[in-house]
Amino acid sequence: MTGWGVVESSGNRYTAVAHGCIRTDRAALLPVRLGEIFSGLNLVIAKYQPKLAVVEEIFVSQNPASALKLGHARGVAIAAANHGNLEVFEYSALQIKKAVVGYGRAEKQQVQEMVRMLLSMPKQAPSDASDALAAAVCHLNQAPLLRLAGLKTS
Repeated sequence: MTGWGVVESSGNRYTAVAHGCIRTDRAALLPVRLGEIFSGLNLVIAKYQPKLAVVEEIFVSQNPASALKLGHARGVAIAAANHGNLEVFEYSALQIKKAVVGYGRAEKQQVQEMVRMLLSMPKQAPSDASDALAAAVCHLNQAPLLRLAGLKTS
């Protein structure tokens, strides 16, 4: 499952526009599943027309096969963003959690609840979608610093 989220900012106020998860057929071969992710993200990009994309950097897990599959899905997400002419920003899970919760080793439940509160959502988003929304919030928090450093932020 691949989570996605669209966040709008007005000054220092953030609003969740939409979020969801792209579910693939677990019985399908990996190339087919990656194609489903690519197509699903292209539909999201076409519908919501975001200005940029934020992707979580790959991390090394205890299961190399899972990390490899995650890397493939991440690559497809970057390719979909590039296909939609979006600039891609990358942040580590530690950076994202620290930006949202204030603690880089926060649990998923803590991230979900902080995302809900920061984006004034009536209920928590599913875990994968919440992760995507958290990545967006992380970038929005970093954007002023990147602008000060003379780097492009959108």
